[in-house]
Amino acid sequence: MNPIYDGPPEGLEERLGRPGEYPYTRGVYPAMYSQGLLWTMRQYAGFGSAEESNRRYRYLLAQGVAGLSVAFDLPTQLGLDPDDPLAAGEVGRVGVSIATIDDVRALFDGIPLDRVTTSMTINAPAMMLLALYQLAAEEQGVASEQLKGTVQNDILKEYVARGTYIYPAAPSMRLVTDLFAYCARELPNFNTISISGYHIREAGATAAQEVAFTLANARAYVRAALEAGLDVDEFAPRLSFFFACHSHLFEEVAKFRAARRMWARMMREEFGAREPRSLMLRFHTQTGGSTLTAQQPDNNVVRTAYQALAAVLGGTQSLHTNALDEALGLPTEASARLALRTQQVLAYETDVPAAIDPLGGSYYLEHLTDVLEEDARALLARIEDLGGAVKAIEAGFVQREIEESAYRQQRQVEAGERVVVGVNRFRAKGEDDAVPVQAIDPELQAGRAATVKAFRAAREAAPVERALAALGRAAAGSGNLFPAVLEAFRARATLGEVAGALRRVWGEYR
Repeated sequence: MNPIYDGPPEGLEERLGRPGEYPYTRGVYPAMYSQGLLWTMRQYAGFGSAEESNRRYRYLLAQGVAGLSVAFDLPTQLGLDPDDPLAAGEVGRVGVSIATIDDVRALFDGIPLDRVTTSMTINAPAMMLLALYQLAAEEQGVASEQLKGTVQNDILKEYVARGTYIYPAAPSMRLVTDLFAYCARELPNFNTISISGYHIREAGATAAQEVAFTLANARAYVRAALEAGLDVDEFAPRLSFFFACHSHLFEEVAKFRAARRMWARMMREEFGAREPRSLMLRFHTQTGGSTLTAQQPDNNVVRTAYQALAAVLGGTQSLHTNALDEALGLPTEASARLALRTQQVLAYETDVPAAIDPLGGSYYLEHLTDVLEEDARALLARIEDLGGAVKAIEAGFVQREIEESAYRQQRQVEAGERVVVGVNRFRAKGEDDAVPVQAIDPELQAGRAATVKAFRAAREAAPVERALAALGRAAAGSGNLFPAVLEAFRARATLGEVAGALRRVWGEYR
């Protein structure tokens, strides 16, 4: 970014407006954090078995976490049970292993689901995990309208940045919009999607690309929902977003401001939304995992603190701070606690939350906001010329843009043009600190496979077969799939069986 600029951007006073007012450049709420209503402090967690993850959740809640954020292992994200041959070597490794209603019951044992908000990072089988969550809440006596949280449910970014897709694009989009429609009726306080720029940024995108590709995907979801017959103000208030926050502090703050402004205008001018909540870009932020280093890992605490500051200055609604050991493995209990304390120091000791939009009006910041918006709009226009996000993904445009950006950044690091402290500069022999790494029990997979086999053996087979057959017929038709998925889990089907019933109708994406 060019640090030289000529005074305030043209029309600054007229364009800025006030916090909580259209186009929400300065924040989605009038008071933001200034009246003590802070962002939701989350710590993304999940590993091993449901019982192990439940212990970590209880610990984090006791330490001051205000909302849970569930990480699922790769088999769960791909709709595979832990005894599936394709699950070998991955059960419980990068998240918790979930296959049955018993697992979800254990995951949230002793955690009141009417008082805790739960965010679930799950995409291709998002409908399935939300159905299991709803059943677990029913067992607690919690009505569906009391449930609050977010399911990621963002399949388009999986095709370009993350890779945990199952089905082709068309039926995947149907799962997304069916979930929108079901939740509008049955889970009105649950965010039905978290449209994610985070994974796009982590794959190597620039800040402008993160905004453009995220909003392009969001536009595709809104269009799909409208085509499915939903009213924009029926589903749009429950759309939410998820962004990364990297280390260029002012650029990151500007990115959040530009994204809010662009979304508000898109929803009002393009889609005719009138409900104010339909225009508000509410977002969760996670500090940048790809900015963390295995070398001198203590430096990661400093990186995370600055990134958390940028997220709060940018007006985030919830925040996860990465732990210092995440370039080496899953966070330990101690490193997760320190990451949470980083948020708490920011919230309670710095006085930063006391000011509403404290950087608003800065000539430099508003200049960066305008530049980012201009660059993102140019990318959005190119995507529209290709026929929208799905067509641009199918043509490989988005993937190429991200790959070229990632390559440029890596070349800059290797040439020393982009400094990474402790990696390509400021290194000393023997200076890397050894830190303990979270260990996953190597016997976990065998135990989980035995558990799911016992689950199948203990149930009545006929109701499961009928429910799965009904799900297959629903998938071949055009009705909302959520009720059929819910009934399959009531009959005690496993995640792999439910996902498999849809695979047999729709096939897999290759």
